Amino acid sequence: MANYAIGDIQGCYHALQALLQRIQFDPDHDRLYLLGDLVNRGNGSLAVLRWVVEHKTSVVSVLGNHDLHALAMAEGLARAHRGDTLEALLAAEDAPQLLAWLRQQRLVHRVDGDLLVHAGLLPEWTAAQAESLAAEVEQVLHAPDYREFLAQMYGNQPDRWDDSLRGMDRLRVIVNAMTRLRVCKPDGSIDFRFKGELQDLPAACAPWFDMPGRQSRDTTVVFGHWSALGLLQRDDVQALDTGCLWGGRLTALRLQDRQVFQVPSDLRDGVMAVGD
Repeated sequence: MANYAIGDIQGCYHALQALLQRIQFDPDHDRLYLLGDLVNRGNGSLAVLRWVVEHKTSVVSVLGNHDLHALAMAEGLARAHRGDTLEALLAAEDAPQLLAWLRQQRLVHRVDGDLLVHAGLLPEWTAAQAESLAAEVEQVLHAPDYREFLAQMYGNQPDRWDDSLRGMDRLRVIVNAMTRLRVCKPDGSIDFRFKGELQDLPAACAPWFDMPGRQSRDTTVVFGHWSALGLLQRDDVQALDTGCLWGGRLTALRLQDRQVFQVPSDLRDGVMAVGD
């Protein structure tokens, strides 16, 4: 049995299938842990989600920002963003079943000693605290009135953690950190603007995983989301978004031994030019 974590798929169905062949994935024995953003921007979101749900007994995913956006779009609670490719998914007859499965996924997931999250953790959070905070959001997403949360989740404020936060402010910070975080300002607040490479990092900012005093440093955090960062392997972090959507590669990490497997992007998936 092998456990594989896979970086952002974003509707790149053909690349996903090539990667599954590359790792010789066996759904009867192996397990896939997807790092969020299963859908959107590539043109195979419906096919990706159908395959994942078909193999749901051997697949676990954490939620990414594009996954949450798809859920909000399906409920009529959000407008399409530039570059969205969700039309086929949202119009499909089985969309309610597929999106119901997606909505039940977690924001973070622990696999042995690793913590999986789409984007990152704020410096104040231990891994155990992150699991607890994620559960607060998951409880709301799984509740009958989940639409109220989806209607209010968009926004950049508050942009930093405070234990006294309550209500939607608290939930929004948790979601923004776990699905949108790349870099922090010196006070620990989130800089939502920067999406580039490390050498272009603003002087006053630091990657979330290099913030002084980061409380989750004793746990290996496996994440995606930051395609310009690319593959990064350290004892405390494993970054796996290698920009398949942008003409890069789709990456799988075998969690047991940290071996990396990659396949190139596939033009059939609607690979986008950087800057789209």
